[in-house]
Amino acid sequence: MRAFSFQAVAAGLLAGFVGFASSFAVVLAGFAAMGASAAQQASGLMAVSLAMGLAGVVLSLWRRMPISVAWSTPGAALLASSAAPGGGFAEAVGAFLLCGALIVLAGLWKPLGRFVAAIPPALASALLAGVLLGLCLAPVRAVGEIPAQGLLLVAVWAVVGRLRRLLAVPAAVLTALVLVVATQPMPAGLAAGLMPVPMLVWPEFSPAALLGIGLPLFLVTMASQNIPGMAVLAANDYRPAAGPLFSVTGLFSLAAAPFGGHAVNLAAITAALCAGPEAQPDRARRWPAAVVAGVVYVGFGLLAGGAVALVGVAPPVLVQAVAGLALLPAFGAALHSALAVPEDREAAVVCFLVTAAGLSVLGVSGAFWGLLAGWGLKALSHWRHQG
Repeated sequence: MRAFSFQAVAAGLLAGFVGFASSFAVVLAGFAAMGASAAQQASGLMAVSLAMGLAGVVLSLWRRMPISVAWSTPGAALLASSAAPGGGFAEAVGAFLLCGALIVLAGLWKPLGRFVAAIPPALASALLAGVLLGLCLAPVRAVGEIPAQGLLLVAVWAVVGRLRRLLAVPAAVLTALVLVVATQPMPAGLAAGLMPVPMLVWPEFSPAALLGIGLPLFLVTMASQNIPGMAVLAANDYRPAAGPLFSVTGLFSLAAAPFGGHAVNLAAITAALCAGPEAQPDRARRWPAAVVAGVVYVGFGLLAGGAVALVGVAPPVLVQAVAGLALLPAFGAALHSALAVPEDREAAVVCFLVTAAGLSVLGVSGAFWGLLAGWGLKALSHWRHQG
């Protein structure tokens, strides 16, 4: 306990609040798009919150490093932008299990990890940008459909962001919460239903869902979360072996999947909060910040039923607008990275457009076809130059 300091505890509390409040709407939107019922959404949100909280606590205590774990926000955005599988949420759960198994395998089997790292950054970023585009347009749609509420939401986000960028999205979430409470009738038994009931979903496995959801979910989670998460740790002079960390997050993803959770991974933004000098000048005493953040995630997960109930009575476009505001920085960074290398730009644009268009062939979602199209064009350009 002597390692815990007020500064580290405060950083962990902030990281936990920001990590949950800034993107839980994205997670719920993803579950809803996959065909989950309200009860399944609550169970999934609880499962993935508990998984990321406990994984962060376990890894930080084990390594005595501030190793933060988060749910896969880009993965949730991928789900939100994809069509529901033909077999419903059960097929999505089968895809979640595949994703978790591949993450474990990437940690244990180095060739798979090297394969993910070898994906051209321009294509990985274009894939992510294409996945995020639909939700990032939601704030604009909200201003058009519900002008007063939409404008207030965007104004609060913009003003708070100028004062303290980190708190912009949580402030928008609180604003949306106030608007919902003030304008919508509250569901009966809201207080009694704060703690969700775990719902076991028997998985179904279909080639379309595994290729169109499971594989892209794995690639997006690894390329845009796990690998940057390791970079954040390295930037703060922490260099744990990557394989065991990936495998642990994969195991927790596997544990959450049968209850509707999609994937957890190493954090990036919240990792910076816990691993940087703001958490504690002494590097050896920063790990408690990640432990505290994990405990906060567990607490929020146990109250997931209330979050689902409030989202259920809110105007859908308002919830999507909050999600879109949360994803704008990630979209901007992904788009910039996708277009940064001139020789990869054309392939990246094709990948982005095919993914954003939501093309579905043989039941397989656009993310798979977008990556395939971009990679094919890049290979063709390489072959042409070689010839």
